Amino acid sequence: MKAGSLARRTSALAAVLVPALLLFTCAARAAPPNLELAVDLDPGTRRLAVQADLAPASRDFRFELHEALEVSAATAGGKSLPVRPAGRHGPLRAWQVTLPAAVDKLHLEYAGTLPALDPKLDHRDVLQGLSPAASPDGSFLPAGSGWYPRPAALFTYRVTLTVPADQRALVPGRLQSEEVPGYGPGHASAHGSKHYRARIEFAQPAEGIDLMAGPWVVREKMMPRASAEPVRLRTYFFRDLDAIPGLADGYLDDTRRYLERYEQEIGAYPFTEFSVVASPLPTGFGMPTLTYLGAEVLKLPFIRATSLGHEVLHNWWGNGVYVDYASGNWSEGLTTFMADYAYKEAESGDAARAMRLGWLRDFAAVPAGDQQSLADFRSRTHGAAAAVGYGKAAMLFVMLRDTLGEDTFRSGIRAFWQTQKFRTASWKDLQAAFERASGRPLEAFFRQWVDRAGGPTVKITAADAHRAAAGARLTLAVEQNAPAYALHLPVQLVFPDRDEMRWIDVAGQRQAVTLDVTTMPTGVRLDPELQAWRMLAPEQLPPILRQWIIARAPRLVQASDAPDVRETTVALAQRMFEVSPQAIALPDVGKGTEPVLLAGLHADVDAALKQAHLPPRRERLAGRGSAQVWTIPAPSGAPVAVVSARDVESLRALLRPLPHYGAQSWLVFEDARLVERGVWPAPAQLTPVRTEP
Repeated sequence: MKAGSLARRTSALAAVLVPALLLFTCAARAAPPNLELAVDLDPGTRRLAVQADLAPASRDFRFELHEALEVSAATAGGKSLPVRPAGRHGPLRAWQVTLPAAVDKLHLEYAGTLPALDPKLDHRDVLQGLSPAASPDGSFLPAGSGWYPRPAALFTYRVTLTVPADQRALVPGRLQSEEVPGYGPGHASAHGSKHYRARIEFAQPAEGIDLMAGPWVVREKMMPRASAEPVRLRTYFFRDLDAIPGLADGYLDDTRRYLERYEQEIGAYPFTEFSVVASPLPTGFGMPTLTYLGAEVLKLPFIRATSLGHEVLHNWWGNGVYVDYASGNWSEGLTTFMADYAYKEAESGDAARAMRLGWLRDFAAVPAGDQQSLADFRSRTHGAAAAVGYGKAAMLFVMLRDTLGEDTFRSGIRAFWQTQKFRTASWKDLQAAFERASGRPLEAFFRQWVDRAGGPTVKITAADAHRAAAGARLTLAVEQNAPAYALHLPVQLVFPDRDEMRWIDVAGQRQAVTLDVTTMPTGVRLDPELQAWRMLAPEQLPPILRQWIIARAPRLVQASDAPDVRETTVALAQRMFEVSPQAIALPDVGKGTEPVLLAGLHADVDAALKQAHLPPRRERLAGRGSAQVWTIPAPSGAPVAVVSARDVESLRALLRPLPHYGAQSWLVFEDARLVERGVWPAPAQLTPVRTEP
């Protein structure tokens, strides 16, 4: 799984949490309700049995459970209570129970056989939300899946988990006690026991409870802290994963490194544990005190250097400061900026620029009708949402730091954490923190970047210079689309022997900007390092596969006639596109403007390209690997992407990996393994300077 495709569990929770978070925000800050759960899960039979105690419970308590679960008892104040149906939402059934007067503690018992965990689910299925599911190879009960009676506001909880002896289980929180069959570590001896049992508490207000179980090997290290209690670091890995030399130790050591880094940048880590938990699904979820990552993902060499830090950081942003979803999810952008992007900045200036270019390319690939504002972004459920919620939001923080300066920006980050820890926060709260740190109003900045969809199209239409008393005066004619943005833009002045960077402020649709220079420049480039969120000029937009993945009406051309190849090509297109493609004939490639995917075996593809008068296979790709994928720039007409494979097996091998490389222009595969990738070059446009006497 590509690092950028990792997403938090908010996709399953965002819709149901908005009312709860609003209720919590508006209510007086009394002690939140507490939920006690005694959970017995047998992954072999998929049987789940739960006893739940909630206090205080509302007089008319309404809750949802998955349709696989049946309530067997409800009591309060020693009296049995009827549980009434109260509607249905997909696989979730709503129930309501009325408590007696002056009684606020509710006891529920329910059980059922969960759906089987489907190991064939792909990352898109996971992002759309999951039902609670179990199997001996791994069980996952997401927070929003109806496996427990969730209160209507943030709540604390204590969970006792019991699973068979060959399984381990956990929920986010602090491990209070543990009984391990045959070993007896923790607070109780478990010699001869047929079960594993763990008691876990979450004492801060929580959004929900995710439950995971699996046949894991557990490794542990303790991270000492000078001014707080140690942090328990763990890996929960499947046996084959745990057997990889150095892998578990590497994850434990890197987790400690990230925790220490963000404690210094933000403030003390707010929990006492952090675990890296292997999933049988292609997940990438960040939860309080843990991350739940696909087992195959954990094997990838770059995950520890990128995605692990992203998920650790979510314990501050998203799990330490909660998101006010009603006003937009800010946590993914801030986490991307302080993790993924910060690592690229540390690598090199070119690496950081490449990431910014990726954000802008992804944004440009989103059809205008699918663009949303940051205020409307809730979670990453498809590529268009990710381009905004991750890319645009991260670029907002790049621009804010450029505006305020590094020291002021860092002060704002620390102030936001100190004032909002374990509270629900919005973009407005972020704005307030940076205003306090900088002593300047930022309403206009946040309003235009958070509330407006899309971005400005800005360009230098002319550059004129004339001699002045102390050198020369340069006048730039700058234009942007209406309504105009207030922009702080870098401009590169190009001299015969050097380059010089200046910053200009533009607030009008058409504006002349004057700069004093010591000598005459020969040309200027607007924002060559891509430090502002905007629509790039066409010449700066090499086609990337994201344009095809998120296309509204993609089209498919079959280059090969063999039935097995055609069947595999259709399956590949279904996996690659978010919308089912329309099959068209080769002569229709030039008709229309919607993206076209041309796919087949090598010889058939070469013949189809020639027949359609399209550029031939590029020399750098010819003869490489078992399959090649590349995009063809289209100055006019429909853009074309090509998938060319040596044989049907090589084509079939692309089914799982191909959708993960939307940010690339070309790929080379050896079976399912990516061996090379890249983006076609796109230099910034140079505007020549006209010299006046």
